[in-house]
Amino acid sequence: MDVTHAAGDDEHHGHVHEHHGHGHEHDHHEKHEHEHHDHERPESWLARRRHAVRPHSHEAADKIDAAMEASGDGMRALWISLAVLAATAAIQAAVVALSGSVALLGDTLHNAADALTAVPLAIAFVAGRRPPSRRYTYGYGRAEDLAGVVIVLIIAASSALTAYEAATRLAHPRTVSSLPVVAAAALIGFTGNETVARYRIRVGKKIGSAALVADGLHARTDGFTSLAVLLGVGGVALGWHWADPVVGLLITVAILAVLRQAGREIYRRLMDAVDPALIDQAEQTLRAAAGVLDVGQVRMRWIGHQLRAECDIIVDPDITAVQAHEVAVNAEHALLHALPRLAAATVHADPGPQDGTDHHALLAPHR
Repeated sequence: MDVTHAAGDDEHHGHVHEHHGHGHEHDHHEKHEHEHHDHERPESWLARRRHAVRPHSHEAADKIDAAMEASGDGMRALWISLAVLAATAAIQAAVVALSGSVALLGDTLHNAADALTAVPLAIAFVAGRRPPSRRYTYGYGRAEDLAGVVIVLIIAASSALTAYEAATRLAHPRTVSSLPVVAAAALIGFTGNETVARYRIRVGKKIGSAALVADGLHARTDGFTSLAVLLGVGGVALGWHWADPVVGLLITVAILAVLRQAGREIYRRLMDAVDPALIDQAEQTLRAAAGVLDVGQVRMRWIGHQLRAECDIIVDPDITAVQAHEVAVNAEHALLHALPRLAAATVHADPGPQDGTDHHALLAPHR
């Protein structure tokens, strides 16, 4: 008597979960009706554009769909970051034109490039909202991980460019004029990048987006570049013409450390790694569910900024299939409430050991 219950998350409508025929239909009835009429009504071109810039979610009586809310938070973080970094780069570009500082020019280009990293992430967030298809049955959430790879490559390119510029300035020292103005522009660059970095990292952790966290770390690398300009200006003011390139090389080392951190996060996502604490929490939740005698294997993976789980539970072998199904539904429901970023769970109910019978003997040769 093996019973498997999968979460009925209607991803076409962005539902986190829906339990088929088990007393939860009333929680989503209003949402179903509302969305049904929405799909019957053709969207205008302006409405589609607004939806792409800032994804919205349909409101039910007491909650906003978590998946759409996460996408909205992510898109909002991208556009705000783009605006802040574009303004920062514009101010620095004006100072470059005034002072002729090559170091500040490099920092300005870094900031402009960092602003543009919002593009692959925005594409990923929009793609991730597409409904699953017959080919992509889990949807398109992995687009975020691909965007994360692009961002890691941009960080690597930034570190290489910073190292090259520092080495070039060390071999061929250049005079920087209007030092106070350049120093002010460097401070503006650092402040803008650090503000964006903290915002992106905070939102990325909130919605579970490794790509957005990596993008925040990339903004922090450009902040380090701005500090290199500032410290270099201070050294030049003291007569140490070698200060600027030496500090630039030291900052390159710091950027490489950030690159390692961002690359490790994206690698773990691509390898389906999760925080072991999530597995512990899921096992504790399942064991506490009514009718669950024990817990077998629990597996999880991130798809975009949402979790999916596959779990085995042990139930009384003497109960009916309907009763075992009810235990699985209750266990799944408990998981969905215990793990905020969990979008779907497949709970498989196995009968407890009885007279030494192996209920999976048929599958043994295939495992």
